[in-house]
Amino acid sequence: MTLLSRRLTVSTLAVTLVLAGCASRPGLAPEGSPAEPARIAVNQLGFLPASAKWAVVTGGVGDRFEVRRADNGAVVHQGRLGPAAEWAPAEQTGRLADFSALQTPGEYRLQVEGGEPSVPFAISPTAYAALNAATLKAYYYNRSGIALLPEHAGAWARPAGHPDTVVKVHASAASPSRPEGTLISSPKGWYDAGDYNKYIVNSGISVYTLLAAYEHFPAWFTAQRLNIPESGNALPDVLDEALWNLDWMLSMQDPDDGGIYHKLTDLRFDGTRMPHEAKDDRYVVQKSTAATLDFAAVMAMASRVYQPFEAQRPGLSARMLAAAQRAWQWAQAHQNEIYRQPADVVTGEYGDGGVADEFAWAAAELYISTRDDDYWRALHADRLTIVVPGWGDVKGLAWVSLAQHRQQLTPAADQALITARINSLATELAATWKASSYRLSMQRADYVWGSNAVALNQALMLVQGYRLSGQRDQLDAAQSVLDYVLGRNPLGLSMVTGFGARSPLHPHHRPSGADGVDAPVPGFIVAGPNPGQQDLVHCNAVYPSKAPARSYVDAYCSYASNEVAINWNAPLVYLSAAMQALTGTAR
Repeated sequence: MTLLSRRLTVSTLAVTLVLAGCASRPGLAPEGSPAEPARIAVNQLGFLPASAKWAVVTGGVGDRFEVRRADNGAVVHQGRLGPAAEWAPAEQTGRLADFSALQTPGEYRLQVEGGEPSVPFAISPTAYAALNAATLKAYYYNRSGIALLPEHAGAWARPAGHPDTVVKVHASAASPSRPEGTLISSPKGWYDAGDYNKYIVNSGISVYTLLAAYEHFPAWFTAQRLNIPESGNALPDVLDEALWNLDWMLSMQDPDDGGIYHKLTDLRFDGTRMPHEAKDDRYVVQKSTAATLDFAAVMAMASRVYQPFEAQRPGLSARMLAAAQRAWQWAQAHQNEIYRQPADVVTGEYGDGGVADEFAWAAAELYISTRDDDYWRALHADRLTIVVPGWGDVKGLAWVSLAQHRQQLTPAADQALITARINSLATELAATWKASSYRLSMQRADYVWGSNAVALNQALMLVQGYRLSGQRDQLDAAQSVLDYVLGRNPLGLSMVTGFGARSPLHPHHRPSGADGVDAPVPGFIVAGPNPGQQDLVHCNAVYPSKAPARSYVDAYCSYASNEVAINWNAPLVYLSAAMQALTGTAR
C-alpha cells in the first residue's frame, strides 16, 4: 500500500460560469477511452505574462517551433527545440520548446515543422483565476448535510444528503460516557472523495492547505467571490468554506476526554447513487492518535486564522484553541492508539503506523498560536527532517508554518534551522526539475496512488523555498507542476474536470456518476497516473500503458487513477493562487 493510497478495498470554463455553477462540455468521449498522447503537450489554460513557458514535443521531423496567434495564424515567436531526451517515468522521448520570452496577452497555438498545431492556450494576467475559484468551489459541491441550490450549484444542484444528526458510536469507539450505540450529532463536513464518508486524518491536511493558502496570500482570497451561500458575510469565501468542515471536525471530539474519532462512515461504501439516496446507518469509529493530533494541529492553526473575525463568529477562535489543547493532552496520554480497521468496517482506512510526524506538526502549530516554549521543545526540531507532505507524513507542514511565522516566534526557536530545512528541500526539488528532460520534479518513484497530489505538494514546497530565497528556478519549477497537471504531460490531458481542451469526463465521484448531468462536477483534479493499477479487478477499462506517467484511464470505475479527493484539490488551490500572487512580482 502506497503512502497516498486511501483504500484497502475496493474547453476552459469562464469564471462567471464556474461561479454560477453553469458550464457546458462539448464532445463527450466514451467512458474508458484511453487518453491518446499529444504531439505537443502544453498547459491548456495558458500562462501568466511573466511566467516560464514550456511545451513538450514528441515525434515530429523539424528542429524549430513557432507560436502563432490563434485567430489569424500570425507568427509571434519562434525558436529551436531542445535535444531529444527520454523521460523515464513516461518511457517516452521528447523535446522541450521554451517560449518564456513571449509575454504579450492573447490566444495562441504552438506548432512544429510538419506537425499539427497544439490546442489553443492563453497568455493572460488572470490565467488561473477561474481555475483557482473552481478548485476551491469544488469543496462546496462536496458538502455533506446541505442542499445545493440552483443559484449556487447550477446544473449540479441536488437535495441534501447525510445530515449526520443521528450517528451511532461504533463498538470500537465506545467509552463509559458513550457506550456502543450511543447516538450523537456530527453534521456538516465534506465528503472525502468519490465516496460519502468523512475522515479526520485527510481533513487535517486538506483544511491546513486551504488555511495556509489564505495565510500566505490573504489579498488574493479576500477579493475572491465564489457564489456560495455564505458569500458576502464579511468572511473571505475560503474561510467560509473551510468552516463547513471545521465545524464538523469540532463535533468529532469526545467531550468527555478530548480524543478524536478517526472517521464518520457507513460500514461499507455506497453504490453509485446521489447523497440523498444513501441512507445507511452512520458511525463514528475508534479514536486514534493520528486523528487526534491532526485535529490538534488544524484547530491550533485555525484559532489564529479566525481570531480577526471574532465579530462574525464570537468565541470560535478560543473554542478552537481549547479544543486543540485538549486533543494534545489526550494524545500525550494515548501515544500509540493506532487505527485498526474493525472487521465490519470496509471504508477508507487512512491507517498510519507512525505518529512522530503528527506529534511534531501539532506541537509546531500549538507553539505558533500560544508562544509556549514547551511546545517548541516537544517539536524536537533539531531531529525533525523535512519531506514533501502527504496525509501519511505531515512533518513538512510543521516547517511550512514555522517559516511563515518565523519573525513572530519566541527566542527559543532556531530561525536559521527553519530556513535551512525549507531551503534544502526546495533546492533538491529544483535540481531534479532542472535535470529532467520534461522539466518536472516528479521521478519514477513518485507515481503512486494520487500522483497528481504528490506533484502539487512538491510545488507547494518549491513555493516555500521561493518565498524565502527568491530563487527564480524554484518558482519556475513550481510553474512546471501547474503546467503538468493542466496538460503538459504524456497524456496530453488537463487533469482538472471542466478545464482545458481535453479533461476527465468520467471521474470516480459518486455525484458526477449519478446526477444525470453529462459533464462532471467542475474543478476536481483526479488522482493521476498510477502504475499500481489496483482497480483492475473491479474495472473493465483498459489502461493504455504500465509506464508510470502514462498509467491512467478516464473511467468511472478507475478509483486508482481517476478518483477525486479533498486532499488532492487543496494543493491545487494553493498553487494556482501562489502563481497568481507571486509571478507578477518575480525577480
